Formats: sequence, C-alpha cells, structure tokens
Amino acid sequence: MPDLHWTIPVGRWSSWPAAASAAPDIGFIEPIVRRRLSTLSKVALKVAHDCVAQEPVRVVFASRHGELRRTTDILRSISAGEPVSPTAFSLSVLNAMTGVFGIARGDRSAASAVSAGAQTLGYALLEAYAQYATQADAPVLLVYADEPADLAYGTIEDEVQGGAIALLLEKDASAGHIVCSRSRADEAAGDPRDASRTASSDAASFPTQSQALLHCLETGAPARWHGAGAVWHWRWDERAA
Repeated sequence: MPDLHWTIPVGRWSSWPAAASAAPDIGFIEPIVRRRLSTLSKVALKVAHDCVAQEPVRVVFASRHGELRRTTDILRSISAGEPVSPTAFSLSVLNAMTGVFGIARGDRSAASAVSAGAQTLGYALLEAYAQYATQADAPVLLVYADEPADLAYGTIEDEVQGGAIALLLEKDASAGHIVCSRSRADEAAGDPRDASRTASSDAASFPTQSQALLHCLETGAPARWHGAGAVWHWRWDERAA
C-alpha cells in the first residue's frame, strides 16, 4: 500500500481509560437497555455522547475485538448445552453500540464498523475522514472502543490496551486539526530532508495505536505506532485548513 497522509478537523474529542474504576455515566440510555449492555458498549456510548449534541451525525465505530467476550460466553453456553439469551445474541455483533446509540438519539444517520487487527484505529480514522470528505457539511463521529480478548484465545500479538476514544469530525474544528500518516516500515526513516518523516521518527512510540493517539490528543506532542509492517503517526496542526 502507498504512503497515506490526511488531516482531520476535530470539533470535540473524549476518552475513557481502560483502568477506570468508576462506571461510565450513560444516563441518556433507558435503564432497561442500560442493564443489558457490556462494559465495552457502555464506555463507547459514554465517549460518543460526550462529543455530540442533538444534531444528526454519521458514526464510524472501530474495535479490534468488539463484543468478543459476550460472543465467547454465548459459545460456552452452547458448548454446555445451556440456552442462549436472545438479548445477549442480539448485542453480540461488533457494532452493537451504534444501534443502541442511534435508537437512543432517534438518529437514522449512516453507521459503519471497522475492524482491522492491530491497525484498526488508524484505518477507522481514514474511513471517518473519507466519509467526512464526501460531505463536509455533515459531521462524522469516530468511536473507538476495545478490550483484551478472553484468555481462552491465548497470546495475541499486539494486543489492545482497552478503553475508548471518540472524535467528532466537523468543519468548525474548534479543537484543532490532527495530521495522520501511514508509511511502510522500511520507508519510515526516509530522506532526512523530508520534514514529515523526520517528525515521525522523532515522535514518541507506543505499543498500541490507541495509546499513541491518546498521547497526542492529551499532550499535544506527536506520537507514533510501529507494527504490521507500517508506521502510523499523529500530530496536532492548528494551522491546517
């Protein structure tokens, strides 16, 4: 794949740490639905709600594992000859959160889901930008939420940290602009005269994409993630248009 470089306008953003001890406040969801949601969907709904008001918004949901833990429990029930809850089954799909979110808001805007292994967040940011670029007057909400897989699956390479991040892409871009790039690992160093690649090599490196992006969002410092034969880099650029 060729090198990629794009800039996203960020209106608002929110995050929820993997190590949070408190439960996320999702009081905007009806109690009967709230009780049935997994931790993954709850944190995703929390950060999504933080970023939008009442206006319609397209949603791109991203998760490497999605509702894998719920699915694993269902498989264990089947293996044990136990009945499977219809509600658990209906909420076991990757993008369960987007359906709940749209129903709660009465919003029928398009929603899509992305899962691309360890590079899930990076490609979701690209998908969100592509959707925004086709219709810049309509905002796009990117929601990333993940959690480590069940121990039954053994060791997973480049395992996720967990937690959630949401970014609202809109023309106002009151929070600023994030410059995103992806290059092949063997070309990441590049020519030292290439300013963008030099900046990437100088950025702090993190074990997961979510940790790298969150570091950039919180500190304003550039960050990168190296894996799967590629280097992903994020940095703020307030001058971007």
